[in-house]
Amino acid sequence: MLKKAGKDIPTKSGTKTNPKSQKEVPGQMLDKASKEIPTTSGTKSQIMMRLEKMVEESDIMHGAIRSVDMDEGVFGIAHSELIAKEDMQQLFEHEELGIAVIHTYIRYMYDTLMRGTELCNRFNFIAASRINTTFITKNPTSVMNELVDRFMVAGDNTTPSLYFLPFNSGNGGHWVLVAMDLSRLMVYYLDSLPGNWSKYPSMKKTIDAAILKFRSKKNYRNRKDINWVRVQCPQQNNSIDCGFFVLRFMRDIIALNRIDIPKMVWNNNLGFILILSDISSNLLLNHEYVLFS
Repeated sequence: MLKKAGKDIPTKSGTKTNPKSQKEVPGQMLDKASKEIPTTSGTKSQIMMRLEKMVEESDIMHGAIRSVDMDEGVFGIAHSELIAKEDMQQLFEHEELGIAVIHTYIRYMYDTLMRGTELCNRFNFIAASRINTTFITKNPTSVMNELVDRFMVAGDNTTPSLYFLPFNSGNGGHWVLVAMDLSRLMVYYLDSLPGNWSKYPSMKKTIDAAILKFRSKKNYRNRKDINWVRVQCPQQNNSIDCGFFVLRFMRDIIALNRIDIPKMVWNNNLGFILILSDISSNLLLNHEYVLFS
């Protein structure tokens, strides 16, 4: 069911590209290049009908639960996570996304875009279940140490790479994406709602402290302050699509092999209206092991 590791990635035009030979796309080309990222044909209603039919044919809607294996390459530690009926309903009923769907789609991106390629050395993921507002409020020191441990797993981090943190404001709240470049002391903030990191001061404080502690443990010199950049992103037009936007931000950056994210990446006129259909279809249609045992 999974695409074989390291295989060519099909594009919308039918041609194929290999992640090993993929070069970084300049910022001004990103909106054009995004059109070549795989999408599923059909209108939103057609795709949602197909998804609902697939789910109806699966025993997951009758109480079955799936275990999704996350090997060490995904989040830095091997483990399994569960995905069940209520998680599937978030997709085909267009609801707010929870951690199970966010993590399963990250596994999908790792399998189809990164595994077996040099992209594994350029992009890393941090589990949203371990780093969020709820845990920071309870024990910020523990969360900071969790981040440091994740940074330590990936090696020396002396060459540019990004750590993706899908960050939730707590209790099923808003999703934002934080992308950290430890070598250049850069932190990119991507939010589908107006505002910047000042909305989450404890998050920024914890991330800054973790980066500095990691660099201290590695005996790296801090020649400058940590630079936070607010990336201008497409904006959601409702109260529920933030999780879908976070997934799309990560997917585009990885597919385009983009480490240095300019302040303005996406053209707001791109087809983000179909983001729900795009994400839902790729996750379910290409990962049928989630629905069928």
